[in-house]
Amino acid sequence: MDSDNRLGRFLSARRALVSPEESGLPTGSRRRVAGLRREEVAMLAGVSSDYYVRLEQGRERHPSAQVVDALARALRLEDDAVDHLHRLARPVAARPRGRNRPEPVSPVLLRMMEGWHSTPAVVLGRCLTVLAHNALGRGLFAGHTHSGDLLRLVFLDPDARDFYPDWDRVAVNTVAGLRAAAGTGHDDPQLIATVGELSLKSEEFRRLWARHDIRQKARETKRFRHPQVGELTLDYESLTVNSAPGQQLVVYQAAPGSPSEQALTLLGSLGAGEQHPTESTTESTKDFRT
Repeated sequence: MDSDNRLGRFLSARRALVSPEESGLPTGSRRRVAGLRREEVAMLAGVSSDYYVRLEQGRERHPSAQVVDALARALRLEDDAVDHLHRLARPVAARPRGRNRPEPVSPVLLRMMEGWHSTPAVVLGRCLTVLAHNALGRGLFAGHTHSGDLLRLVFLDPDARDFYPDWDRVAVNTVAGLRAAAGTGHDDPQLIATVGELSLKSEEFRRLWARHDIRQKARETKRFRHPQVGELTLDYESLTVNSAPGQQLVVYQAAPGSPSEQALTLLGSLGAGEQHPTESTTESTKDFRT
């Protein structure tokens, strides 16, 4: 985990992803670095090369808001990444987090999910573990080795590339969403353990984590290849749970009258025996694997 000099590491990673052509700069024939050079970022941002070098090296850690915005433009950052850069430049002291901090799901939220008979819904924790699901939410992700952990499902499950036809895009967005959910709180023991495990077991995760992409899980259309009901194309909306910071309620829906809506109806009938939403724990996630 990049626990020290987070600002410098972020700047270095992001400039490596911007090509000179994108910035209107000549490419030359003797470039030794991927992306932009430090002096090129400094020029594009309107700061001195020495000042920018100090930022990357951690000798200067608190640039002004105006400088942060200029750097964001130079690095061609999207809105979520701009917000993250501002937080890195002006970090707020966080309360120390204990190991294995519980993430209970509100009983009121569980009751709400119970009434959504045609809409898959899951509640995700800060490291994308499934904390709760309704019957269709359970059915949508059932049958995999890591059905109760969407991060490990993407990167460690042997069925992942078949389940997600657009796996490459899903993988990029999943890691970007994890970084966005983590924010600047990289001292979280659960996050440290999760990133450490995934970095050891998945070369693709390790590569994507090093990019420092930041993208909030918000709304998207996602395709699934379900082992029981076949192809599904679902729109989802991700909502923050204000009563439980760090939790996300993700709600999926098929277009009315579409084959995917028919497939969801079939999926609901196959899981009709599950009447109530389930709050998952470390032990209860085993239920997904049956």
